Amino acid sequence: MPFKPELPAPWPAFLSDLDESLSEPVELHCVGGFVLTVVYGVPRSTADLDYITAIPGSAFNEVERLAGRNSKLAHKYKVYVQPAGGVTDLPDNYDTRLVDLNLGFRSLILKVLEPYDLVLSKLTRNSPKDREDVKYLATKLTLSFRTTFERFATEMKHWIANPDRHELTLTRVWQEYFAE
Repeated sequence: MPFKPELPAPWPAFLSDLDESLSEPVELHCVGGFVLTVVYGVPRSTADLDYITAIPGSAFNEVERLAGRNSKLAHKYKVYVQPAGGVTDLPDNYDTRLVDLNLGFRSLILKVLEPYDLVLSKLTRNSPKDREDVKYLATKLTLSFRTTFERFATEMKHWIANPDRHELTLTRVWQEYFAE
């Protein structure tokens, strides 16, 4: 299901310049503050676009050179892209549920986590900011606790460190944020 968001400045110009500079099509799987603010409306700004995967993998260096923290584009627009590797735990099949952002670019394809996977990506860190993000998403989108918990149980619990602690977080802290 494609989604066409209204990007706040300077994101449209920054991403357009990145798109025009790419030597081949690149797909980025995006997480974090950019997804929360631009796609799901969390009321805050962000200066970075975190991604967990670049396809093809060989595009990683080009994306970093063109739009990373120390790039010309970052200095021009005061925003940048960065890999989020190692800081996000995701459900097993998140990549089958990614949402396409329909931005109309020639080479740059942005895909974002759907809401339940985005919520679960916050589970292991569980900072106060993460809890606020979960509360906002669960309330605004009327997310189901049952769906969240089932996805955790079937796609994360079997491999995640400290599964009992994270299950307690879900059932004793986060459950109050959800509709049911």
